[in-house]
Amino acid sequence: MESTKRAMAWIKSISEADATGDLKRAYRRAGDPGSGNVDHIMKIHSLNPASLLDHLHLYKTLMFAESPLTRVQRELIGVVVSAINRCEY
Repeated sequence: MESTKRAMAWIKSISEADATGDLKRAYRRAGDPGSGNVDHIMKIHSLNPASLLDHLHLYKTLMFAESPLTRVQRELIGVVVSAINRCEY
């Protein structure tokens, strides 16, 4: 099987240090409580803070809301899908 190297998409994003207003508030909600760092997958929404909050809500619903799947099963599904998609995140 031939190996192919995929390039990561580049999306303009705003750093935590440069965030103001709605984005700064969204980063506070999405960031790591200890460091304040925001995952890159969330920062891709930095030009549209409402979509960042929607993404955060979707993630929390899928991973933490009541479900017949355990948290471990949900994480495993994410790992398998990422592997199939060759996602480097």
